[in-house]
Amino acid sequence: MAENSKLKDYGLFTKFRLSFSVIISALSGFLFAGGGTWLEAFYLLVGGLLVTAASNGSNQIWERDLDKKMARTEKRPLPRGSMSLAEAYTVVILSLVIGSWMLYQLNLNSMILGLIAYVSYSFIYTPLKQVTPWAVIVGAFPGAIPPMLGAIAVTNEFSAMPGALFFVQFVWQLPHFWAIAWVAHDDYQKANFYLLPSMSGKSKTSAFRIALSALLLIPFSLFPWVLNFVGPFSVLAASVLGLLFFLYAYKLYLTLEDKDARKLMFASFIYLPLIQFVYVIDKYFFFT
Repeated sequence: MAENSKLKDYGLFTKFRLSFSVIISALSGFLFAGGGTWLEAFYLLVGGLLVTAASNGSNQIWERDLDKKMARTEKRPLPRGSMSLAEAYTVVILSLVIGSWMLYQLNLNSMILGLIAYVSYSFIYTPLKQVTPWAVIVGAFPGAIPPMLGAIAVTNEFSAMPGALFFVQFVWQLPHFWAIAWVAHDDYQKANFYLLPSMSGKSKTSAFRIALSALLLIPFSLFPWVLNFVGPFSVLAASVLGLLFFLYAYKLYLTLEDKDARKLMFASFIYLPLIQFVYVIDKYFFFT
């Protein structure tokens, strides 16, 4: 039982379930750029997972006193006292060092990108959460790196292809996280986190900006087509998926109800892997 409890603590500390989405995004970028060997895929996915774990752990070390104030975080291992601060630092350091080494086995640019994601998430986005709603936009930069990292693991260069994948996920981050911020707004306020796109809180202004960001996702999702990496199949799929996703955001604008923010949040979880693997499927089966 004690071992299971400790494993659960590590899972909560590193946000293992949430980090799984990083693997999916990185894998989509890896395959989109041409893929590689099983060993290269292993280094990418496990290395990326470990660097993400280090980022999440650093975030929880930084916010350990604030986490005690919120219902959604009060059962994390540091505020609950089931993990010592020394143990937390050890997990972060080991995860970061091993993860960075694994990314370096792919190429230097992959390791650099992983470290940029770690530093920007842990030491820029995290402290900004109590300062300004712009924190979400800042956090969208490291949040959009996984598919770019997957592509650069193959290409070893910062070019248009990984850039296009980056911008799709960057814009997606905005309605995705703002939907989460809407649902958790009251809890976030206990820690003085300002994460909705307007200081007015759960208002028409915030809802309008969420809907606008969802609408902007449609043209941004066409970037891979504009750059001639995919064909008409992606245009059709991206347009349909983007419109459906926008309708969830528009419904929130009309109602301002938490239930519609929750629907938008779950829709965002479904949208991202769908659109990313639409690109992969198009490239391999339809685009010539």
